[in-house]
Amino acid sequence: MEAEDNRTLLTDFILVGFTADPFLRTILFVVFLASYILTLIGNLGLMTLIYLDSRLHTPMYFFVGSLSFLDVWYSSVYTPRILYDCLSKNNHISLAGCAAQFFFSAGLGWSECFLLAFMAYDRFVAICHPLLYATAMPKKLCVQLVLGAYIMGFASAIVHTGNTFRLHFCGSNIINHYFCDVPPLAKMSCDDTRVYELILSAVIGFNLLAATAVILKSYIGIVAAIIRIHSTEGRHKAFSTCSAHLVSVSLFYGSILIIYSTPNSYHTPNWDKVTALFYTVVNPLVNPLIYSLRNKDVKAAFRKIWGRFIVPK
Repeated sequence: MEAEDNRTLLTDFILVGFTADPFLRTILFVVFLASYILTLIGNLGLMTLIYLDSRLHTPMYFFVGSLSFLDVWYSSVYTPRILYDCLSKNNHISLAGCAAQFFFSAGLGWSECFLLAFMAYDRFVAICHPLLYATAMPKKLCVQLVLGAYIMGFASAIVHTGNTFRLHFCGSNIINHYFCDVPPLAKMSCDDTRVYELILSAVIGFNLLAATAVILKSYIGIVAAIIRIHSTEGRHKAFSTCSAHLVSVSLFYGSILIIYSTPNSYHTPNWDKVTALFYTVVNPLVNPLIYSLRNKDVKAAFRKIWGRFIVPK
């Protein structure tokens, strides 16, 4: 800790996590370890299938594979630290460590927001302009969109992190959360946070409005195209191609909106922890299931790879 203007400024924090009970912490360690292993297996497995099966070398699966790649790193920002805190009696994290976790959390989180938006545009082109799909979504454009998602995500993270860690933190160094996040850090600031909250609202508002606008515009076009389809089978096929994306968007955007659109005075630690679990742990775990369980192409690729490598004749 450092002293400045008769205030004791914090240079490290203590992450409370979920519980102090040793027995419950052991149970949580097993649960989170299992979820992390399944997250890695699911996302890496889906990436491998997409890479090995030429039938999945399409723009749609390029984006799905990119989402799986992103989710591997995104879950790795949180879950290893949760596992460490479940077993450790020393839950200290330095100011630099907190800032690093905050930066990668924001960068990967915003990258996923934009990637999901670009995936909605991909579905719009596939359903509304199927004959032009191959020419409208060339590989070069797909790569540019994924790189653009990362660039915009980490550009936002630089502003987000710089805005947060220019604040001085004083008082208790206990963060009643399982990672360094905006609500608990804002409450620990001993500075006037009005400018901070204004910049925070501007960054979050612009990013969410931009990404949401792309998603809404894409799905308005998709719904209009589906309505024009006369056969029930054709409508069902068109809807099934974007249903997985809709579930993923609802889970990710819904939990983020609840956390970051709620005024600080309405935040409670336990509610924030539960809500944050959906976009930090649950979403990366279920995404590969969402995009594979009801997908005939992925199932066929899995059977093909299983028969070729796992059960050779």
